[in-house]
Amino acid sequence: MPDATDADGVTVGQVSARLGVTVRALHHWDEIGLARPSLRTAAGYRLYTADDLERLQRIVVYREIGLGLEDIRAILGDPTADVPGALRAQRTLIDERIDRLQQLGAGVDRMIDAHERGLLLSVQQQAAIFGPRWNPDWPAQARERYGDTTQWLQYAERSASRGPEEWQAIADDIACLDRALGEAMDAGVTPGSPEANRLVERHREVFASYFPLTRQMQVCLGRRFESDPAFAAHYDGIRAGLATWFRRIIDAGARAHGIDPDTAAWE
Repeated sequence: MPDATDADGVTVGQVSARLGVTVRALHHWDEIGLARPSLRTAAGYRLYTADDLERLQRIVVYREIGLGLEDIRAILGDPTADVPGALRAQRTLIDERIDRLQQLGAGVDRMIDAHERGLLLSVQQQAAIFGPRWNPDWPAQARERYGDTTQWLQYAERSASRGPEEWQAIADDIACLDRALGEAMDAGVTPGSPEANRLVERHREVFASYFPLTRQMQVCLGRRFESDPAFAAHYDGIRAGLATWFRRIIDAGARAHGIDPDTAAWE
């Protein structure tokens, strides 16, 4: 390697600052023979010439578009290399990556919307799926009340991946459960009976579409079904007294698993 003065070339540190490449990367490229400085000062410092800088600039460009070091070595080391062909192949990969990132961005946008709105359906879609008694303000009210809870986080993450078809299936499951509850009450099913306990477990499974529901949490919900005017109106609209009966079968099911309904707390 010829000796030179600092005026003949550029130091590693200067190249690093000029090209935005780490000194470590420059040393690595030197070690593997990809881009070696052509000069050295009398004191032993490596210096890059104008030709060296041109090679480095090409390496930096090729790295930025995703080419591996061995691919770059092949392109730079072979005057007959099909550079346009290699770049076209890389462009295809870049386009695919852009498409994936756009899809990821759209998913992130849906996640943000779900956390802020809860339900990613238009008012018309909500009415069509959940029925005329559905209040489109309920999701916003739930966000205001429960937005800082783990359950809202779980609900929002499920909601972000759902479209009208998935919500329709959930609404159908809930409607089917409501009918089963009303029919069981009409048939005189008693709290604590096997049939009542199966309905309680079925309710937990259906409700898990929103977020995981423990038995203690289910007891707390049962209280709300009976005490909250909106919930009570829903269940008592199916059968008079159904809200209280539903709360009673939930309590009995909890006792069968060693849970005291009087002390159950939201987990």
